[in-house]
Amino acid sequence: MKNLYIMGTPASGKTALALGLAQKFKKEGLRVAYFKPIGNPSPGRERVDEDAVLMREVLGMDTPLELMVPRMAGPSYLSGNGCKDALNQVRYAYQGIAADSDVVIIGGAIYPYAYAGCGLDDVTLAKELAAPVLLVVNIENDFSLDQTLFFNRSLAAAGVNLLGNVFNNIPRPLLAKTEGIYQPILEKQGYKVLGIIPRRPEIASPTVEEYYEVLGGEILAGGDNLDRLVEDVVIGAMTADSALTYLRRSADKAVILGGDRADMALAALETSTAVLILTGGLYPDVKVIARAQEKNVPLILVHYDTYTTVEKINHLTRRLKPGNTTAIQVALENVEKYCQWQTIVEAMR
Repeated sequence: MKNLYIMGTPASGKTALALGLAQKFKKEGLRVAYFKPIGNPSPGRERVDEDAVLMREVLGMDTPLELMVPRMAGPSYLSGNGCKDALNQVRYAYQGIAADSDVVIIGGAIYPYAYAGCGLDDVTLAKELAAPVLLVVNIENDFSLDQTLFFNRSLAAAGVNLLGNVFNNIPRPLLAKTEGIYQPILEKQGYKVLGIIPRRPEIASPTVEEYYEVLGGEILAGGDNLDRLVEDVVIGAMTADSALTYLRRSADKAVILGGDRADMALAALETSTAVLILTGGLYPDVKVIARAQEKNVPLILVHYDTYTTVEKINHLTRRLKPGNTTAIQVALENVEKYCQWQTIVEAMR
């Protein structure tokens, strides 16, 4: 039985890679299970880890979620029982998961350092569970490469078996630089690159509904169109006269502006807009509501100011769900097309 630990920073696409690899391992005849030592509770009453819900469904596991995710992360996790029996709890859960499996895919925490206070950060757990690591990397700029090098060196210094790096969800403008500059730098320093996956909206772009779940507020129009994908975010801070050219540059975007900016809102609705988010709790002009209804564009009124609204959605990413067959298929395609999956599978045999 082999383990594979998939770790990375928030929004790097750990879940999508785990999902794709799990399906590929199954196609190769391996019995696959999923384990996430430190979960991230979903918003709402249920407070379950949505990655575990997804993987449980896709892999056909009948394991209780409490066993798949023995601990939950939170900003006050050291309160109450804190670290009491934390490591033993993880060990016990892992043994139950691994019993009838050829491969256990271990999902990293939202942050690699989460639960370090209990000795359950990703690096420590990878060593504890003797799991080779795939580091999932999201590139925004050159500092992203610096961060990747830092993580690679830290894993090597800790004695963790680093299987390789996967650049994931890479914007098209950065693909050539990733292949021509970032990859050679990593490989020159002795670190493997096992995949470069371009950004695909079907699996990377959040839906309007996910924006609404984070922001709350009131849906004034387009309530039956919340499954639209949001590929960009535009802040409506310019004048209406200069806005139209700027707004036309982005397709399927979320436009965020004050509720009193009727001129700007109407201009945005004449371009490819996935959702219009009005801030400050300011009810818009009826013309804006009427035009949004005509266009069937979701119109959401929130009570936060524009700055707070932008901050709350800053790290919003697509949450993959069991019923999203397109995204599940895309995750597999990404592994088969853009990753050295043969190398990864061989390491699991």
